[in-house]
Amino acid sequence: MEHSRLDSLRLIRSAQIGPITYRQLIARFGSATAALAAIPDLAARGGGRPPRLAEPALILREVERTQSLGATYVFIGEPDYPALLAEMETAPPALIYSGDLSLAKRRCVGMVGARNASAAACRFARMLGQGLAAEGVTVVSGLARGIDTAAHQGSIDGGTIGVIASGIDIAYPPENEALQEQVAQRGLLLAEQPPGTQPLARHFPSRNRIIAGLSVGTVVVEAAPKSGSLITARLAGEAGRDVMAVPGSPLDPRAQGCNQLIREGAILVQSVADILEAIGPIHGSMFRQPSDPFTAAPPADASDSDRRRIVDLLGPVPVPVDELIRQSGIAPALVQTVLLELELAGRAERHAGGRVSLRE
Repeated sequence: MEHSRLDSLRLIRSAQIGPITYRQLIARFGSATAALAAIPDLAARGGGRPPRLAEPALILREVERTQSLGATYVFIGEPDYPALLAEMETAPPALIYSGDLSLAKRRCVGMVGARNASAAACRFARMLGQGLAAEGVTVVSGLARGIDTAAHQGSIDGGTIGVIASGIDIAYPPENEALQEQVAQRGLLLAEQPPGTQPLARHFPSRNRIIAGLSVGTVVVEAAPKSGSLITARLAGEAGRDVMAVPGSPLDPRAQGCNQLIREGAILVQSVADILEAIGPIHGSMFRQPSDPFTAAPPADASDSDRRRIVDLLGPVPVPVDELIRQSGIAPALVQTVLLELELAGRAERHAGGRVSLRE
């Protein structure tokens, strides 16, 4: 791997460097190499110590392990990076994959649902997966038990993408090890985490955003209230993608989440034709040429008074960045600069929905 990509991976794996911070650093400094050199000064301006940067030796070991598994990296901004996913503000700066990356260039539909799904729901999910794949649509899911497994089984012969919350060498759940290998060989397997990473609870919401980001729409087949499937549906809606749901009996708790989504405006799905009708009208607009993901605010140097004003407006409760801009009266580029400095200094933390807070 060339030096510039190694530096990109080192920046990604460094403490306090999330997807948004990564984009802003590249937009401001032009390269990961320049950003790594600038981080100590930025953190000092933010009133803290520089974040712990990933050791080059660890990055080299990760790359060697990834290559030994037959897997490959793709970085945001590269031509092969999935264009729809890149449009999400929190898109992973790098993905590790095995299989056919071109499957992500086709129309993709996410399919998620209950792990303890009913037999009828699993059968329906397999049918949907098979029907979508037959129409040239790639089915994206998370290789979990239940609906995810059924969706992959139905679409494995025509085009499926499995997004996992672990390293690409870790199968979870263990009983899906053979299925995960099939997806890697006959479809596309994607992981954001380095090899060897166990599937910790905090990684699953991150996995869900990738499913939503890859897809023009997401179908939910059985989901209890407050389940991870509903998180995926919410992320899809926030990204401007279609949210679809299969209705179920009001007597079955596993159907409550889907029925609630439909009440809130999700598209009711009873067949493959319903999904194709929903995604058909937006087909053309969703496949324009990839845009430059590094479109953060241009470089701007904030004054000490600007920093004090923004810090005074922040607290432990996350607040939208737009609200900080309104209340401070400071130019958006300067607000973003201060937030970047505070984050690198370990004093600020970013949250979903474009919100930020001070660390306690």
